[in-house]
Amino acid sequence: MRLGKNLMTHKRPRKAFTALAIACFIATAADAEVLDAGPGGFTISHKTEISAGRADVYSAAVDNIGDWWSDDHTLSGDAGNMYIDARTQGCFCEVLGKGAGVVHLTVTFVNPGVMLRLSGGLGPLGLMGVSGNMTWEFADSENGTIVTLIYAVGGYLSGGLDSIAEAVDGVLVEQMTGLKAFVESDGKDRIVVPEESLYREDGGA
Repeated sequence: MRLGKNLMTHKRPRKAFTALAIACFIATAADAEVLDAGPGGFTISHKTEISAGRADVYSAAVDNIGDWWSDDHTLSGDAGNMYIDARTQGCFCEVLGKGAGVVHLTVTFVNPGVMLRLSGGLGPLGLMGVSGNMTWEFADSENGTIVTLIYAVGGYLSGGLDSIAEAVDGVLVEQMTGLKAFVESDGKDRIVVPEESLYREDGGA
């Protein structure tokens, strides 16, 4: 089974663009917003401009998620274990060991280079009585590509889902920052995985 070009099971140096990431965080946070929040749910929107072509940005977002997603927001402690199988009923998944893994989100719509839509509760939300819809949109801009991320979550949480909206917002700002920094650093920290390692007959790690 093809798992994606970013699937790795060892730690790797991905911090060379730290200074750029800080600058990107400032820019990305300025276009981040909790659109609305109430006890029954919330909607978050992020928009950032990345200085690269739309095809390259989409490819980095999908094929190289392990290079820009934060290790701190994984179950395994290593974002290199994350991958996106960008086809309908594919998944945003994480390998946890031989024969072990988790589906973070399920892919429900794919238009390569234009839009990726996923459903489910990301991270701790997956353990709650909620449903979510996350949409990534990629559009050409004068200076590169505009990436828009919208995540709508609804359901039940004691104390109300609005109590965690800002925390979820912060996590997504961090990931958008990582994507922008990774692409604009020209993928200097990208590790090329041998093609044969992309296929697993038993689906294991």
